[in-house]
Amino acid sequence: MKELKNMKDKNMYFKGKPEYQLTPKTSDWMHELFNDQAVVRGLMERYGSPINIHHLPSFNKNCENYQQVFQSYGLKYRIFYARKANKSKGLVKQAFASGIGVDTASFKELEQSLALGGNAENLVLTAAIKTEAQIELAIKNGVPIILDNEDECRLTQTVAAKLNRKANVGFRISGFKVDGEKLYSRFGFDVDEVVDFIASYVGDGKTFDLLEVTGLHFHLDSYSTHQRSISLIASIHMISALKEKGYPITFIDIGGGILMNYLEDEEEWIDFNEKLKEVVINQNNDITFNNNGLGFRLEDGKLNGKRNTYPYFNKINKGSFIKEVLDFTDDASGLSVASLLLKNDIEIRIEPGRSLLDQVGMTVAKVIHRKKDARGQWLVGLEMNMSQMMSSSADFLLDPFMLYNSEIEEIEHVDVYFTGAYCLERDVLLKRKITLPRLPAIGEYVAFVNTAGYMMHFFETEAHLFDLTTNLIFTGSNEKLSFFQFIDDNKIVLE
Repeated sequence: MKELKNMKDKNMYFKGKPEYQLTPKTSDWMHELFNDQAVVRGLMERYGSPINIHHLPSFNKNCENYQQVFQSYGLKYRIFYARKANKSKGLVKQAFASGIGVDTASFKELEQSLALGGNAENLVLTAAIKTEAQIELAIKNGVPIILDNEDECRLTQTVAAKLNRKANVGFRISGFKVDGEKLYSRFGFDVDEVVDFIASYVGDGKTFDLLEVTGLHFHLDSYSTHQRSISLIASIHMISALKEKGYPITFIDIGGGILMNYLEDEEEWIDFNEKLKEVVINQNNDITFNNNGLGFRLEDGKLNGKRNTYPYFNKINKGSFIKEVLDFTDDASGLSVASLLLKNDIEIRIEPGRSLLDQVGMTVAKVIHRKKDARGQWLVGLEMNMSQMMSSSADFLLDPFMLYNSEIEEIEHVDVYFTGAYCLERDVLLKRKITLPRLPAIGEYVAFVNTAGYMMHFFETEAHLFDLTTNLIFTGSNEKLSFFQFIDDNKIVLE
């Protein structure tokens, strides 16, 4: 009965406990909400289901942690929050208040960020596709533009000429050679060609005389600190070559993709992965919905594919990830990456999204129905859809929390799948079977934690004419929790 006692102590909220559980890291503010269902109920009744809650003090803490890492090396640095990871305006205001900038990837992101207090010093435009309107807005406000290709150079030159102003630009580069392999990316100028391109075409008296190059930028499609370090060293050498040609380049931006850790227990992560491969091989998958291998598949009796999800457990993450990049020793000079940056007076920039949103967000949805399908599986329908908690991963591999509204007299251990509101067979919100102490009742709530980074908004749609989720900003003051501490992000005024 110890398990039941703990539930009563926690005011009847319960983490789902599948056979191969994946216990998420959580923060005090989340449990404070779980323990005050009157506030949760008030928010749901006011704003509908689901709601997204964003905790500003957690965001500020993440900003401070990155700042402290760079300061410990004595480096020049800038941090830009990758806004594409979450669209809430309140996080943009908090980024500026926390002393960091914002990386924008569309016209509206840039326009809103300017209206929320952004300027030439704390914004950057990195959009994959840049329109004339985006570029014009950036140039008018002195916002640096990260150029990806020659056509963008031409368009930026044309807009700058129309405005009779110079454009502050950086060049995105790719194709670094690491351990004999040339890293592929569809983004950026090839590293073997970019120095000659800039020297030949950019600057006074040349084709692109209104482009003022101030930095280099790259984003690697991997989580390897080794690749980051090698690419940073190569970029430092490129800057030296460009400085010799008269280009006073001052920064290297290494983009985002900085690992974070979602899970409490590495053993749980290892056990789940091994079990998933085992059940796919043995064709007795009873841990995911309808035998979903999450990327693994059985072909000719052999296991093929790979788990198609984020790597949810990472010992090296956030600050320690950056430290590992900076501490890497360059074979040629014998100096660390940090020392090379200092020696060459280069500012390092990063654009984290997910990792700045660690412990910042939570999505809460209401139970609408319960049913058994033709296979005898319990399906619990929630008032939300899969686009409201969806990334490029095959599944969100964190156990959810069930918020019950009455005491549980006896533990039943019911296995359920949470399903959404789209008229699609695949609208199953979590692919893993989740074990609960009893079947949820209609009107009770399910909380999915740590969803702020790329889960809430990245693929959210208005299909079926469903309303978009209300985003709430939680200031997390030290006062007793109340309904009035939550601000509707839609109500944040643009200047």
